[in-house]
Amino acid sequence: MKQMLGLAIVVLGIAAAACCAQSVSGPKSVQLTVYNDNFALVKDARAVTLTNGINSIEVGDVAARIDPTSILFKSLTAPNSVAILEQNYQYDLINPDNILNKSVGQRVTFTSFDSNGKPYTQTGILMNPATIFQPGGQDPYGDYRYQGMVPSGGIVIKTDSGEVVMRPEGQVSVEKMPDGLHPRPTLNWLLTCDKAGSQKAEISYITQGVGWKTDYVALVNKDDAALDLAGWVTLDNRSGATYSDAKLTLMAGDVRTVTRAREAYAAHMPAGGPVPSLPASFKEKPFFEYHMYTMQRRTNIRDNETKQLSLLGASDVPTKKDMIYDGRRDWWRSWWYPGRTGDPGGGYDTSNYHKVNVVLEVKNSKENHMGMPLPKGKVRVYKLDEAGSQQFIGEDMIDHTPKDEKIRLYIGDAFDVVGDYKRTSYKKISRRAIQETFQVDVRNHKDAAVLVKVVDHVWSDWNVLQSSHKYNKKDAHTIEFPVQVPANKGVKVTYTIRTRW
Repeated sequence: MKQMLGLAIVVLGIAAAACCAQSVSGPKSVQLTVYNDNFALVKDARAVTLTNGINSIEVGDVAARIDPTSILFKSLTAPNSVAILEQNYQYDLINPDNILNKSVGQRVTFTSFDSNGKPYTQTGILMNPATIFQPGGQDPYGDYRYQGMVPSGGIVIKTDSGEVVMRPEGQVSVEKMPDGLHPRPTLNWLLTCDKAGSQKAEISYITQGVGWKTDYVALVNKDDAALDLAGWVTLDNRSGATYSDAKLTLMAGDVRTVTRAREAYAAHMPAGGPVPSLPASFKEKPFFEYHMYTMQRRTNIRDNETKQLSLLGASDVPTKKDMIYDGRRDWWRSWWYPGRTGDPGGGYDTSNYHKVNVVLEVKNSKENHMGMPLPKGKVRVYKLDEAGSQQFIGEDMIDHTPKDEKIRLYIGDAFDVVGDYKRTSYKKISRRAIQETFQVDVRNHKDAAVLVKVVDHVWSDWNVLQSSHKYNKKDAHTIEFPVQVPANKGVKVTYTIRTRW
């Protein structure tokens, strides 16, 4: 038995169930639609037996984290013959605290032990509850979210002899189970029916505590020209219910819900290593402005279980590797130059960022053996070494990605390719115009030539007056110089920009 304040609680009698409750079968068919934001829609079909007139039915095997405002009951057999009078969610559960709280003022028996270990028994009236309601502070929305039940400091019993015993040690027995307690959260409906007999009914509700995420693993080939991609769904069920033989659908997209507090997403185990060419377990189709992924077989989703399911597998997907040097990116994010920080004596016009970023680009198309809308998730990238072993080379997050769109994965920074960025000249040519000259040095210490894209960020009304290399205008504020850097050599890129505002 559970210990509470040194007491063991024993129930001597159990009250009979309400005679008016009608029979309800266990789940006949369960459909579970799980959303990205740690909630799920449960649709539960059952057989109910109703009589003419008013009926009371109870369903106890529902999720403990159910949203009671989302519950819907309907008869599938005769929807026009059944009307709902009341709908109740009862969550006062059987436990030692609740038993004692509901037995205040009732006769109890408690057994204690003397210094020699000999038991002795007394009877009396329970004077106070085991726990009390403790109000807390308001949350930012004005709700008392931190209220709760806290220990009362010990129970008090007035014995038949008039003695008041506080915090007794030993075993307390109550004569009967208090009314209104349930072994688990229970849904109750009061219905009126004009068609007696067995009917098929559907119960639906939203519950928190069920979430899913997608993890991808990619295996890059020897020359970085193609990769194998596997996608895994990690499903986590902490809702307080088990869903047996369930039809599972995953809903991908940014579904808006009006909530006052978001629950932290539960931690999940990482996806396994790359397993290319897996048979797809899910069938995808668009729904409203989202995408649904329906599992092609039924599955058991147990409470407090993390389950991994195969989403997709694609082999020999063409990929492109880019090396990008963006020496002024930190300055650009601050809009204006905050100055050099770090090295003693460092110059205001010289960047201390030397990393060349490595990006893999893949197009999510049928021609590339993909073409399925991809849910957001983490992509872990591996590559085979000379011994044939998989080595981890980086990871990145992708957002929900439609078919025929590009995926760009920033997986790390080059070791043997570095860059230097500095402004070599600055002139104010008028009150609202300046002229600047920049120099970027890219050095390649590899034994093979590499292509590096040198990126700079420009502002206001600008134009390039002089450039040592051709450039591409990426957008209104970004230019890019594709530079071929020979093995074990360096290349110097210079350009002059005039800016007016």
